[in-house]
Amino acid sequence: MDFRLAGFDSPLFATLHHLMDVPDEVDKSFNGPTRTYVRDARAMAATPADVKEFPGSYAFVVDMPGLNSGDIKVQVEDDNVLVISGERKREEEKEGAKYLRMERRVGKFMRKFTLPENANTEAVSAVCRDGVLTVTVEKLPPPEPKKPKTVEVKVA
Repeated sequence: MDFRLAGFDSPLFATLHHLMDVPDEVDKSFNGPTRTYVRDARAMAATPADVKEFPGSYAFVVDMPGLNSGDIKVQVEDDNVLVISGERKREEEKEGAKYLRMERRVGKFMRKFTLPENANTEAVSAVCRDGVLTVTVEKLPPPEPKKPKTVEVKVA
């Protein structure tokens, strides 16, 4: 309600009117995405990966230039989600040197992949060679087809 229409133009009523609008602004701030969510979403979007299927395994290939194996973490969550994460840290600056252009990405990165039902989460291996991380997830053997059960027919 606009109090000015009712003839109340005083600063007190203007303040009251402003206070009545505060819950809308507060509601907007609670419904928006959190900083953590935005940071994680950016980290996931900025980490491209290739996924390959072989007859006996799945391979997840991610470029990780300049990272040591200690900077990379590979986990399996909830028995079917492969998580590749880590952090690329900024190099220490030497005295007298300044950046003219900084294009290489620094900070945390993460990718999550839902594994198929036939993925063996107990047989996961990761190798980082020449800045390329390859995570291999073996496949479970196909289930054996059920043999028909033969029932002996008795003469009554």
